[in-house]
Amino acid sequence: MIRKRWVLGICIMSGLGISCSSKMMSYSGDKVFKSSDGIPDYSKVEYWAAHPDKWDPSDTVPLPLRKGSLDKEVDVFFIHPTTYTGAFPEDQPNASIDDSTLNYKTDYTSILFQASAFNERARVFAPRYRQAHIQMYQEKDTVKLYSAFNTAYNDVKKAFQYYLDHENKGRPIIIASHSQGTTHSIRLMKEFFDGKQLMNQLVCAYMIGMRVKKDQYEQIPVCTDSSQTGCFVSWRTYRNDYEGEWVNRTDTTTAVVNPISWATNNELVDKSFQKGAVLYNLNKAYYHTQNAQVEGNALWVSHPKFPGSFLYRTKNFHAGDINLFYIDVRENVSKRIDHYKTLHK
Repeated sequence: MIRKRWVLGICIMSGLGISCSSKMMSYSGDKVFKSSDGIPDYSKVEYWAAHPDKWDPSDTVPLPLRKGSLDKEVDVFFIHPTTYTGAFPEDQPNASIDDSTLNYKTDYTSILFQASAFNERARVFAPRYRQAHIQMYQEKDTVKLYSAFNTAYNDVKKAFQYYLDHENKGRPIIIASHSQGTTHSIRLMKEFFDGKQLMNQLVCAYMIGMRVKKDQYEQIPVCTDSSQTGCFVSWRTYRNDYEGEWVNRTDTTTAVVNPISWATNNELVDKSFQKGAVLYNLNKAYYHTQNAQVEGNALWVSHPKFPGSFLYRTKNFHAGDINLFYIDVRENVSKRIDHYKTLHK
């Protein structure tokens, strides 16, 4: 009964980017495993939410986008957002790596609906990690706050190092992340790529859902067009009449890229240029759903138009940062891969 109520809760909270699937509704317990010390062991595929050596939800291709099998020419290292939500246990600021219910939630929300956007021409690696609870973003005790996020980041770092040592073999790399995942990818990019040898293998970093400074890195610039490589993109999505503490329309320090035009200017890009969204049903794609404009430290969009959208009242589209532009992202990944290949013949 508890599991049924949890699944129903996920359905109700599905919003723009997360929904129910038949696989979620028929949970078979395949996320049940137990570590000896509570620390992820990345030599074992169960500690990866997505990995090429197993089928996982990141392998899903929305029905309208299926083109047959394509070569997996690059690798995507995807860092999932916070799924450790709900009641906050004060004595457990970080998620247990062995929490089967949480792992299942991660796999059939973020991995299914977000990581899958990157799978057309790439192998997807997405580590499980001891993520910080969502409430840690509001924690006033800085020692506790930094400890929680350092624990999470150190898992991500360990996973990426394992990937480099055992899986990469010189292949081009895309870093992709959302929300808390971007909190960690900001550090990962600095430590492994900025001014480092690995920059030569960077196709692009899609660092979405958190503020990233334009000058965050010494040698990795913000992407300014749709094919540029060795750069990063970032945006946070709000309805154009949203007002709140997270946004500042005069901030000129934050990197914001428009995922319709892939430009950084403040031109309003009409929805007729938007490639398409994949929302709560992977068998459906919705085209030309909203326009988009960069202003200050955020991306502003019109109210998206899709069946039932009149019921969607929120003005903060954080949950849909990727899904509102799912096809735009998918096609852009392919374009940047082509450009990278041209430059590295």
